[in-house]
Amino acid sequence: MNIVLQGVGDCAARLQRIAALTAPKRVITISANAVRCEGISYTPALRQTIEIAAEAAQLDATYMMGVRRLDEFKLVAMDMDSTLITIECIDEIADMQGLKPQVAEITEAAMRGELDFSESLKRRVALLEGLDASALERVYEERLRLSMGAEEMLKAVQAAGLKTLLVSGGFTFFTERLKPRLKLDYTRANELEIVDGKLTGKVIGEIVDADVKRKTVEHVCAAMGIRTEQAIVMGDGANDLKMMSIAGLSVAFRAKPVVREQASVALNHVGLDGILNLLSH
Repeated sequence: MNIVLQGVGDCAARLQRIAALTAPKRVITISANAVRCEGISYTPALRQTIEIAAEAAQLDATYMMGVRRLDEFKLVAMDMDSTLITIECIDEIADMQGLKPQVAEITEAAMRGELDFSESLKRRVALLEGLDASALERVYEERLRLSMGAEEMLKAVQAAGLKTLLVSGGFTFFTERLKPRLKLDYTRANELEIVDGKLTGKVIGEIVDADVKRKTVEHVCAAMGIRTEQAIVMGDGANDLKMMSIAGLSVAFRAKPVVREQASVALNHVGLDGILNLLSH
């Protein structure tokens, strides 16, 4: 059993301190901010100790059997809102209507898995009725930011020959702009209905919920001629769990507890490029 420890900033001393707790046979330096402790004698008690100590030191600790390689995978599939980007687009659009608190509350409950996603999306979009469509451009230009490490991660996986899929319960307005900007191969999201330059409060066509997200990953894998086990899937909310469940490696990024518990990997402190420290390349 191995443990990869990683953090941000000047964390060398913290890495050494937590690595010593694992009583490893050897410690491999992966980068300035990451080490792999190899030959750990796993016990539930040790795991609890390491997790508590790592969290206190603001480090991510990932248990792995052996060493996995980036070339085991052919596809990286990502959620958009609060995963690839730092915001929930619908919450920021709602802010243009003065309705952010009401919409954000529904969003948060849906991401925790407490509300049906499709119904919650319809409720939230309905509140946007009458908003000038120019608000979407304002959100994209003024508020949308990529998550820490997103560009580094994408450049590395693309250089390694992996394809990329952005599959979102958010909106095509944003995925269509991120696709060329980040050289993404595939995107899938919801389309907001706009009539006479204003949002109608409705979504056009099938809502991209948890089931559609999973089917989209399956469809892209089939089109590529690969197994779903050759996909890395990243997400943060309950509506990502179904697509994460079919992946060869599932990554919970800044995720809700229900997602962290079920994912192969949880990154709470490092950026999206933290996945690269887990995979030899």
